[in-house]
Amino acid sequence: MEAIIVTGGKGTRMKPYTQILPKGLLPVGEVPILDIIVRQLHYYGFQSITMACGYLAPLIQTYFGDGSKWHVDIRYVLEHKPLGTAGPLANIKMNQPFLVINCDVLTSLDLKAFYDFHCAKESLITIASQKKNLDVDLGVLETEEDRITKFLEKPKQSAHVSMGIYMMDPALLGYIPKNQFFDVPDLIQVLLRKNQPVRHFENDAFWLDIGRPPQFREANDLFPTIKHQLLPGETE
Repeated sequence: MEAIIVTGGKGTRMKPYTQILPKGLLPVGEVPILDIIVRQLHYYGFQSITMACGYLAPLIQTYFGDGSKWHVDIRYVLEHKPLGTAGPLANIKMNQPFLVINCDVLTSLDLKAFYDFHCAKESLITIASQKKNLDVDLGVLETEEDRITKFLEKPKQSAHVSMGIYMMDPALLGYIPKNQFFDVPDLIQVLLRKNQPVRHFENDAFWLDIGRPPQFREANDLFPTIKHQLLPGETE
């Protein structure tokens, strides 16, 4: 099985940490985020990993090398200008379903179960999702023309949200423009407009997007108690 880790961004929301290190090499506990992801991929059977790198790419290449230390094969695709979360995929050849994960995702998701779900369904892309309660810090009006029928003060709503982890079919790569900035949400909108199948994989695994300092600090606080979930099969 094959996987792509998208790790090309400058991590501007994580400054000043990312002025020295790329976001993927920031440590959670004693382990860089990317290191955790690579170990997870190996555990779930992904033997071939492509890292789509940009900002401070040489540091990532020096850290991981060819991946043999992690018992996986790692190759690198370098972007010379920002291409977003989907743009770099246009320069990668795949001939079987593959996983794509952002480098700032901390999760205990069973990636093999995710892979199997995608392969059993007819879909160009499957999005790992979770249902979350979303706080609306405003008074919300329900209306009929200019008449208010209901007023809701700071209501709670729920919605399925993307975890930043995707299973993709190789045919999907043809929908991504080359050498242009293109995010995964842009790709999904294109697929929906063209009536292509898009599915989601709902789960209740631990998940934390650590692309901002508060969540990064939370991840470090939690790491000692969730390490066994994040690194299954490993012992001290």
